[in-house]
Amino acid sequence: MSCFTLHLCENGCNRLQLNTHKTEFIWCAPACRRHHIPNEDVQVGHGSVHPVQSARDIGVYVDGGMTMRTHINHVLSSCYCALRQIRSIMLSLPSHALNTLVTALVHSRLDYCNVVFAGLPACDIQRLQSVLNTAVRLVAGSSQRDHVTSLLRDRHWLPKTVHRVQAVYNGTSLLVR
Repeated sequence: MSCFTLHLCENGCNRLQLNTHKTEFIWCAPACRRHHIPNEDVQVGHGSVHPVQSARDIGVYVDGGMTMRTHINHVLSSCYCALRQIRSIMLSLPSHALNTLVTALVHSRLDYCNVVFAGLPACDIQRLQSVLNTAVRLVAGSSQRDHVTSLLRDRHWLPKTVHRVQAVYNGTSLLVR
């Protein structure tokens, strides 16, 4: 009996049903092993489920190579969209409201499940840092050519490199429990 069938039997006893139309799964493997992964559907109960390139779980997109690039792309897209919307109304907002909006709409997206960014290459962390740089320039009303280090420091915003160290610490503390 496969683990899928066993799981379906256990859930059937609790009157839970698996919706194969909404179910997705990914095969996680390094790039050098992906050619060994089967590409066909997996039979689950009476239906079949097709493997996908990335799957979303609790708001985090996981791809088969565990690179987190799909998640980073979604975070960047939603943050830049929020910044464009804020920029369109920023002239009618007081500075504290502008700061609150950026914190609520951008920082919350960057900080949500930030432990998944632990151990990522510097190029991926830099992409996340670029959103934070754009946000602080918007709040400060500075130009694109101004340095952001002092702007970040004045607002007590940590750069993503510091967040990266904090995420590694939080990740290990979660594993110790």
